[in-house]
Amino acid sequence: MNGALLVINAGSSSIKFCGYEVTAGAEPTLLFKGQIEGIGRAPHMSARNAAGESIAEKRWPAEGKWTHETLLGFLFDWLAAHLGGREPVGVGHRVVHGGSAFAAATRIDAGVIATLESLCPLAPLHEPHHLAAIRAVAVVAPHLPQVACFDTAFHHGRPWVAKSFALPRELAEGGVIRYGFHGLSYEYIASALRQRAPELATGRVVVAHLGAGASMCAMLEGKSVDTTMGFTALDGLPMATRCGALDPGVMLYLLQERRMTADQLVQLLYYQSGLLGVSGLSSDMRELQNSSDPRARQAVDLFVFRIARELGALTASLGGLDGLVFTAGIGEHSAEVRRRVCEASRWLGIALDRDANERGAERISAADSRVAVWAIPTDEERMIARQTIEVLGKPGEMPPA
Repeated sequence: MNGALLVINAGSSSIKFCGYEVTAGAEPTLLFKGQIEGIGRAPHMSARNAAGESIAEKRWPAEGKWTHETLLGFLFDWLAAHLGGREPVGVGHRVVHGGSAFAAATRIDAGVIATLESLCPLAPLHEPHHLAAIRAVAVVAPHLPQVACFDTAFHHGRPWVAKSFALPRELAEGGVIRYGFHGLSYEYIASALRQRAPELATGRVVVAHLGAGASMCAMLEGKSVDTTMGFTALDGLPMATRCGALDPGVMLYLLQERRMTADQLVQLLYYQSGLLGVSGLSSDMRELQNSSDPRARQAVDLFVFRIARELGALTASLGGLDGLVFTAGIGEHSAEVRRRVCEASRWLGIALDRDANERGAERISAADSRVAVWAIPTDEERMIARQTIEVLGKPGEMPPA
């Protein structure tokens, strides 16, 4: 398969996109990446080539009905002039929730779309917008095959106990289980470790994906055995605006005593909690770390405490710890969060090289550390490209020439 592949990660108000050159038997090569922000308001598109140079900048006026379909139509027109004669061969989509139905990336058809629609209540911040982009591509480029790449798929092989709630069995049989998320990121980190530290890639590793959405994953020999997110992407660590793990009794109290509605709970738990809720100031870790307000410090303290606590729990799931990897926006860029997590986890045999951590080196553990500690940038888009190529390259799945 030779040509160009488009990767799309669609949200409620933005579309992130990447273009890759695809050559049979070779790793996909990044051509450009960009995003369209402000969908529904005054959209703004920007894109840069692989060298980081600006190749597109466009703004639309606030007047007008700017939807995924209209903006993707513009994007495909723009692509025709920026692919250098390469023929588009397909589109890969990040899809947050694949439920129990999808254990791997899959080519999209009407049946897949129907299943994804049924999963919208489990990922209300994400799934509807993925579907909007899938439908939009089907309209503006109906000849191109589309592939859904799932954040849940990486976690499908976990042991039964790691996927189960202590609820009546009929609920589990109806799909109420712990799915886990950020799988595209974790799968990329597993592949990166095979290149950077092959001796560690086969061991017991915890990866901390710390960003606006945050979770952690325990991996053995590069496969997921446990993770902090569960039935939805609301569980586990505190996040930018999401609460993370919460005593279910709190929900009952808010429903029964505070008389909150389901819609009010959605707003509270998804949009008003996490770092924003605790600090009352900001959901941005950079702003909180630079603030002198004690509430900002408390939000960071809670974030670090919960990461360190989950690290201990995931180490128990693995039966020991050989490596810890920080990734995603906070994990890659906050030396303070990395330092404090490592200091709180010295009992696990972690010894940090402070100089390496401060200067942003990839390996940041001290020479005498029993646990290797790394900070590795994730690349979910590249993982989507790889999975899309794999699906479209299967017999009977090749896109038309």
